[in-house]
Amino acid sequence: MSEQKHHYSSEPEHYILSSESEPFLERLIFNNRSLVIVVLMALTALFGYGLSKVTLDASIEKYIPLNHEYIQNYLVHKDEMKSGVANVKIAVETTDGDIFTQDYMDTLSKISDEIFFVKGVDRSGMESLWTPNVRWMEVTEEGFQGGPVIPSTYDGSPDSLEQVRQNVLKSGQVGRLVANNFESSIINVPLVEYNPDTGEKLSYATFSADLEEKIRNKYGSDQYRIYITGTPKKLGDLLEGAQSIALFFLAAMVMTAILLYLYSRCIRGTIVPIVASLIAVVWQLGSLALMGFTIDLYSVLVPFLVFAIGISHGVQIINGIAIESGKGASPVQAARHAFRGLYVPGMLALLSDAIGFLTLLFIDIGVIQELAIAASVGVAMIIVTNLVLLPVIMSYIGISQPGIDHAYKASQSKAPVWRGLSAFASRKVAPFPIAIAIAMGIGGYYYSQDLKIGDLDKGAPELRADSRYNKDNAFMVGNYSTSSDVFVVMVETAPERCNAYKVMDAMDRFMWYMENVPGVQSATSLVTVSKLVTKSMNEGNLNWSALSRNQTVLNTSIQRAPGALLNSDCSMAPVIIYLNDHKAETLETVVAAVENFKDSYDDDVDMKFYGYRYNELEQAIEDGEIASVPVRFQLASGNAGIEAATNQVIADAQGTMLIFVYVVVFVLCFITFRSLRAVACILIPLALTSILSQALMTYLDIGVKVATLPVIALGVGIGVDYGIYIYNRLEVMILAGKSMQEAFFETLRSTGKAVSFTGVTLAIGVATWMLSPIKFQADMGILLTFMFLWNMLGALILLPALASFLLKPESMLARHKKKHGEVPPAG
Repeated sequence: MSEQKHHYSSEPEHYILSSESEPFLERLIFNNRSLVIVVLMALTALFGYGLSKVTLDASIEKYIPLNHEYIQNYLVHKDEMKSGVANVKIAVETTDGDIFTQDYMDTLSKISDEIFFVKGVDRSGMESLWTPNVRWMEVTEEGFQGGPVIPSTYDGSPDSLEQVRQNVLKSGQVGRLVANNFESSIINVPLVEYNPDTGEKLSYATFSADLEEKIRNKYGSDQYRIYITGTPKKLGDLLEGAQSIALFFLAAMVMTAILLYLYSRCIRGTIVPIVASLIAVVWQLGSLALMGFTIDLYSVLVPFLVFAIGISHGVQIINGIAIESGKGASPVQAARHAFRGLYVPGMLALLSDAIGFLTLLFIDIGVIQELAIAASVGVAMIIVTNLVLLPVIMSYIGISQPGIDHAYKASQSKAPVWRGLSAFASRKVAPFPIAIAIAMGIGGYYYSQDLKIGDLDKGAPELRADSRYNKDNAFMVGNYSTSSDVFVVMVETAPERCNAYKVMDAMDRFMWYMENVPGVQSATSLVTVSKLVTKSMNEGNLNWSALSRNQTVLNTSIQRAPGALLNSDCSMAPVIIYLNDHKAETLETVVAAVENFKDSYDDDVDMKFYGYRYNELEQAIEDGEIASVPVRFQLASGNAGIEAATNQVIADAQGTMLIFVYVVVFVLCFITFRSLRAVACILIPLALTSILSQALMTYLDIGVKVATLPVIALGVGIGVDYGIYIYNRLEVMILAGKSMQEAFFETLRSTGKAVSFTGVTLAIGVATWMLSPIKFQADMGILLTFMFLWNMLGALILLPALASFLLKPESMLARHKKKHGEVPPAG
């Protein structure tokens, strides 16, 4: 049968399919259906091959803003720092007395030896009671005496155990390597991020699994309990928890299939959208792998969003095909007409999604930028799979008769719910939802002013409070004096001059200043060692616990200082600040205090003097080129310092990203609909949802951080789809000559039904994330569920209410007639 001209009609709508009215894109696709199928099958095979190359990456560098000033300062001294982020602490607790027993010491020795050979451990930097770099020292009448905490003469006898006890007390390790109650001790494990033999990156997932298998499972018991903390272990636990994402994806797919069948009553109309959306996921993952990208803890969630977006657009296509089939169209005619009516709003919605996601590239954090690329690539794939592949396949197989009957019955239904919702498009009812929206917007904006940047919970906020890691962290915090939240300030000077009095005095004043800042527990540095040694050299007299102005005394006092407190050429000495926690307010307070001190103490000296060797510097001082030894305080290292830098990047980028998202959506909607009134109808409900979502974050104590910031762009990008589909159909009905309320009623019976189904389905799908062991995934589930539902309600309630006041049907008709010379068909 010829497809060039086929007339058919159905009350109350009619339309004409003719070759003259077919857009070029429609002719290109449907006149070459076989070729399209072959090309898309070839692409599926190519990207399927790429799927086999996908790897999961959890490099620490991807989670921090590498171009931030603090991180740049840290990277300069990265190889010299012992307090960076690639460190793990392992505590071994005894439940039977204290650690000074032969059995405990033997067990600790075995664990230390086991850890020593775990792949990725920096063996030279390990610290435990059994390593020779953990020493004790005292001053006697005969001078300094010292040695390893566990001497070579140790034999496990009561006398040797008592000697170990005395050595521990002399070592200053109580509260640091040994618990305050003497019931546990810590093994500090620095890591190497690259295998020196192969050059491969350390896999934190493998490393974490090795610790569980070789340490916790092997040595943990009722008598000895193992606790493990540190950023690498946290990432390992997150990667372990990420395996549950596959289960959530499967659950969402099953629920979507059930709901889609109940919606369409057609097996074909259920399977094809799901298959098309899964193909989009395969294309997305495969293309990213072929382009050299890896999957991380955040972008691993993107495939679900790609699947969800694909389903939302697939439902619109299936709904359109079913309605057209109910009017008597053949499968190919129904597919062509559904494509013709939906490819413009569908393309607009998907372009808005893709470009909106790309605004995340403004945030200079690797995981967020890769998430932006992954989401944008996924949406680009949906344009092909769901707007091209899906209708082409359906043009061959069509909707089943039960599905056609169900769709036609629904399109003709006078359901009270649709009639009730259509009242929002009347000027009598519209003021009520508008007034409520204004009140909610004002209230939400006011409440959201307390929204915080960064983490608001103790421990690892990415994991639940009752997670194994956070329980381990709570043990560390409760039993040791040194916090796991470390903020490091690097004090730079000229080579071989970090022990100069001016430098040491500046560090001493800085430590005193910081120890009086709220949120700071304590601080330690080269000054701490110098004061301790000087006091010890003078019979322990507290009057001598001060910096000596005699350079010879200073030099002597730091001869045995730990390598973690100065670098190899004595041009940098870190000040290690232990914080109560890494909450946003604590970090803001600490950073402000450091910056305040830095501004008053940094020397305004030409950078070249920091590179001078000792004799060159002395000559420069003698020649008058420089007054004295230069001192400069540089932020920041340690897990808390890196967290502070991350918070600053997010705070700076948050507003910019949101503005760009809305600018992109505004421009694309205006180009498509050529009406500021139309754009206002679409964007105002979106803006209300954004305000309310920030208020919800404030209420739930969810801070704006790496995990939650992308949700804002994702929620806007996906939410705009609802408004675009609703407005596009509403405009068609208005131009067909219907009144505003009647036009919206007809919109609800077709597109509105699909939008409500999509909103509920997507919300149910992401709501399952709330059960995830990964807290940031649960937080994203809460926020996305809220945004999906509110965006849907905004499109179904607030949009028509705004349209009843903003849109002028008579003017719209007049403009259309003037431009086209005819009224468009209602179909």
